[in-house]
Amino acid sequence: MSEEEELPPQIQEQLLRLQQMEQTLQAIVTQKLQLELELAEAEKAISELEKIDDKVAVYKSVGSILLQADRQTLLNELKERKELLNTRVTVLSKQEERTRAKIKELQLKLQERLKSQP
Repeated sequence: MSEEEELPPQIQEQLLRLQQMEQTLQAIVTQKLQLELELAEAEKAISELEKIDDKVAVYKSVGSILLQADRQTLLNELKERKELLNTRVTVLSKQEERTRAKIKELQLKLQERLKSQP
C-alpha cells in the first residue's frame, strides 16, 4: 500500500487542493512577470518618444509591418497602455498575496492533521 492510499480521504483532498493552489499561484506569477515585461517596454518606449521632437518620423508596429504614426498619438496610446498594465499588475499582485496566504493556511492545517495521524 502506498503512503497516499493510507491517508484519510480528507487529507488526500486537502493535498490535492494544495497542489491546485500552487499551480494557480505559478500561473499568477508567470502572468504578472509577463505584464511587468510589457510594462517595462512601454515605459522605455514612452521615455524614447518624449526625448524626440514632433518633426521626427516615428513608426508603429502593426502585425508584421511598420506604419508611420503621429508621435503624440503614439505617446498617448503608450501612456494608456502603461496605466492598464499597472492596474493589471496590481490586481495580480493582490491575487498572488491572497493565494500565498491561502496556501500557507492550508499547509498549516495539513501539518496539524498529519501530526494527529496515528
